[in-house]
Amino acid sequence: MFRLDDRVALVTGAASGIGAATAGVLAEAGADVVAGWYPPDPHDVEPTRVAVEKADRRCLVVEVDVSDTSSVDAMVDGTIAELGRLDIVVANAAIARDVPSPDLDDERWNALLQVDLAGVFRCFRAAMPHMIEAGWGRLLATSSIAGAFQGWASHAHYTTAKAGLVGLVRTLAVELGPHGITTNAIAPGLIETPQSLDPVNSLGPEGVRDFAASVPVRRNGQPADIAHAFLFLASEEASYVNGQVLLVDGGVSLAF
Repeated sequence: MFRLDDRVALVTGAASGIGAATAGVLAEAGADVVAGWYPPDPHDVEPTRVAVEKADRRCLVVEVDVSDTSSVDAMVDGTIAELGRLDIVVANAAIARDVPSPDLDDERWNALLQVDLAGVFRCFRAAMPHMIEAGWGRLLATSSIAGAFQGWASHAHYTTAKAGLVGLVRTLAVELGPHGITTNAIAPGLIETPQSLDPVNSLGPEGVRDFAASVPVRRNGQPADIAHAFLFLASEEASYVNGQVLLVDGGVSLAF
């Protein structure tokens, strides 16, 4: 169940957090993996490569800037050239920046949306022709509880981008479904990643630690929790799941 044998999966933001965990889980399920990473990222992508190859799958590491169309197109073209196909895209790369809305100028607004929203579409768009030709595909995005279900003060550009992904996956689900392609997103709650542990732009270590008490399951999420949800959505068993945003938050959105 939930096998991905002979599939090729592309994961962006694959050097750390949810992206790294997802690359490893998809490889364990049988997929070859393209690990997209952004060179200014301080995290080493090599552990991701090691995890994929430990699962006896091929790993193609590609430098990519999802805010640049030519960079994304080159990544997908390289995937086809090296691995011969592209079945699954997990558009996970994103940034978060803490900026009070009165101080949020056009430059910072646009810079974040170019990564967190337009960057997802670029990855999907580049993959679409190959998936349409194959008659099968999985387009998957990382949204967030912040934006898709809740607000987050001083993060208007981030929440707008993550909410925008809801409309994107729903529209592509309708448009691409007839071609055998499903499009879905996951909205994680608080996941312990380098982003959430950032004390400048997110909760920081103490905030993350304290947050667990508010989660009904009494723990914060781990990257593997999201990776396994992506595995389900990428699998054949999820072929009738289309245009959905799967909330994976330990129930915190239900708590008062």
